[in-house]
Amino acid sequence: MEPVRTHYRIDGEAPGAAWVTLITGIANDLSMWEGQMPALSPFRVLRYDLRGQGRTPATDPPYTIALLVEDLVALWDELGVEKTHVVGLGLGGALAQAVAVAHPGRIERLIPCCCRARMVPEFAALWHQLIATVESQGIEPIVEPTVQRWFSDAFRAANPGVIEQVRRMVRATSVRGYLGCARAFLGLDIEDGLPSIRARALYVSGAEDARGGPPSLMEGLAAKVIGARHVSIPHASHIANIQNPAGFNEVVAGFLTEA
Repeated sequence: MEPVRTHYRIDGEAPGAAWVTLITGIANDLSMWEGQMPALSPFRVLRYDLRGQGRTPATDPPYTIALLVEDLVALWDELGVEKTHVVGLGLGGALAQAVAVAHPGRIERLIPCCCRARMVPEFAALWHQLIATVESQGIEPIVEPTVQRWFSDAFRAANPGVIEQVRRMVRATSVRGYLGCARAFLGLDIEDGLPSIRARALYVSGAEDARGGPPSLMEGLAAKVIGARHVSIPHASHIANIQNPAGFNEVVAGFLTEA
């Protein structure tokens, strides 16, 4: 598979500060983490766009979970990031787990959020439907259903400005990149590797996330990782870091800084 020039941003370049890498999901770009930047100011924070998402170019298919992990490791190598904490949400949470399995020496603390480690038929059915829609009609028809899936009804009603920003983020995703990452997600199957993770891990769910990474599912994943814990963020659905940034930041920053 051809290499890709990954679009990234680094915040808080204090000499000697620990790295934190933030991994987005499908139809996200690195702006989704803006609400976490104040809480992560003691760290050097690396944000990037997945292949074909945001400002990282799309390439021809197929994409795989392994390819997306290779993209991240290549970025770390390019930037001289030897070890880093990793936080990922959605597909990003799956990739965070996958990179911790494949490259254990690179990971310090691990925070998979609102995610899965294995694709199952009932969840795959949703993604097959989304792929078929995007293939035939482009991104626009999935914008509103995606926003509805990501946030609670009450949050959408109370925060129209935030929701419009998210719509723009989804809408800006390339068709080729969306299809590439969605099909890679369909191939997700790393759950059997979770017991090999050696990083200190905290699994974070949104209490109102019914489909992406429900709390009960996330609790089950945490049970497979030695020493891992699970915390559910109240008043948050799938994109927990945007729906309840204060709650999310308290949990994440607390875990990254605890002794």
